[in-house]
Amino acid sequence: MSDSIILIDEFNNTEIDKNLEWYSPPKEWELNPERSNLMIKTDKQTDFWQKTHYGFQADNGHFLYYELHGDFRLTTKVKSKPKNRYDQAGLMVRFSNNTWLKTSVEYIPDGHSKLGVVVTNQGYSDWSSQEFSEDDTSLFYRITRRENNYYVDYSLDGTSWSQIRMTHLVEETDNIKVGIYACSPQGEGCEAEFDFIKIENINNDTKVY
Repeated sequence: MSDSIILIDEFNNTEIDKNLEWYSPPKEWELNPERSNLMIKTDKQTDFWQKTHYGFQADNGHFLYYELHGDFRLTTKVKSKPKNRYDQAGLMVRFSNNTWLKTSVEYIPDGHSKLGVVVTNQGYSDWSSQEFSEDDTSLFYRITRRENNYYVDYSLDGTSWSQIRMTHLVEETDNIKVGIYACSPQGEGCEAEFDFIKIENINNDTKVY
């Protein structure tokens, strides 16, 4: 039995799918049906982070999400045009400001950027990362949830996938917000072009690692 699609928006219409909602919407965003993408331009000093190491709390990044419950697979393709340190765009899964995860490449202008995952449980964030030098590359990201365990992967072509992280979130509610996000912790004006958002049901045969 194959997986079934819950939602797919390829951003080729004049409006975003009515089932998608904004959390902290950006001042500037644009649908381009001819190019089939959604462009998000980040507001100043936007981020998702809780307490650890830096001591600050931020929960004002831009997040376009669908709300569901149960197991799923979430996928997107994004090309970023970063300008500032830590500019980022990718996928997010969220229960609340205290419990969530995000995956992206965080831009480092004077060195190797960081491909990784931030996991926040019980109000504390951690960041696992690896050096990533292909800043001009479009990347595919996917997050798969099975029984509140989460498997995070990336791909250069959408076919061959590499695992970034396996983790667990402390569940707070049956409802989960899942979608695409972008933010600029130290600046503004990063442009992120998303080609699609796809959410699928998974079954027992779905490979998760």
